[in-house]
Amino acid sequence: MTGKLRISDVAKHAGVSPATVSRVMNGNPKVDPGLVARVQAAAEELGYTASPLARSLALGKTQTITVLVPDLGNPTFQGVLRTLSRSAAADGYHVLVADSAEVAADEASLAVDARRRTDGIVLVAPRMADDELDALLPRLAPAVLVNRPPHESAPVVAADYAGGLRELIEHLHDLGHRHILFLAGVPGSASNARRLAAIAGARADHPDLVLDEAACGTGFADGAAAVDAVRGSGATAVLAYNDLVAMGLLSALHDAGIAVPADVSVTGFDGIPFAPYTTPPLTTAAVPTDRMGERAWAAMRALLDGDDAPSPEVFAPVLAVRGSTAPPRA
Repeated sequence: MTGKLRISDVAKHAGVSPATVSRVMNGNPKVDPGLVARVQAAAEELGYTASPLARSLALGKTQTITVLVPDLGNPTFQGVLRTLSRSAAADGYHVLVADSAEVAADEASLAVDARRRTDGIVLVAPRMADDELDALLPRLAPAVLVNRPPHESAPVVAADYAGGLRELIEHLHDLGHRHILFLAGVPGSASNARRLAAIAGARADHPDLVLDEAACGTGFADGAAAVDAVRGSGATAVLAYNDLVAMGLLSALHDAGIAVPADVSVTGFDGIPFAPYTTPPLTTAAVPTDRMGERAWAAMRALLDGDDAPSPEVFAPVLAVRGSTAPPRA
């Protein structure tokens, strides 16, 4: 019965025009509250439900946004996506996910194509250069950035990667480590740049500290492949770009007969759910991805509602000291 009902049926039952029913179904705030109640009561009595497709066409909106991530397999991005999706769903929106597979050159075309089909886009840790992002954002509006520096064209929700890495460095320095190796991430990544800034600051503050860098990557395999660089560095501690790199390194060090933390200490970054369950449990800086996802949606919802763009929000990672770090061997 419901499938055969039309707006005209509801209008006749409520004693109003079809146009009034349409305005009520589309949430037009200018409709008299008494008419809204009458139309809603008539629709409920008849069992009428407005077609989502028809409503989207009438409003010129899809009730859908896009979230573009560099790597959907990374639990950090999953954490942001999970709470963002739940928050959006609570407000009646759907989320379309696009994955650039860490290929910065593909991000712009993916973002533009997805934005054509949705009402807005959230770019999570985009790898593209600043000038390319500056040129792209006006074409994507409304857009929200996650884990990029503050930007005049879009709200930003970010983690303080420099501060988090600095805490890890101070932790290792306090333990007595004076030679540390940083396994760097993607060169174009804004969060990698902030980590490098923290390393530069630590060098300036601790003249007794040697902080070397080695190219690595962002995944398990990258960490495992770095074992020879770690062995050859002479460092007593390793700062892995993230927890995935640290986990890959832990496995490769174990296979090579190198004990953690007796022979070398290892830290990760991000605080993914698996970090406490490695062998040994991983010391890391935990990023509050749940809050970041919620705030990213709040920023997007404000833009969709025509409100002013929210101010940038920066979240401090929390140092989680576990068994993968200890004083260096005497």
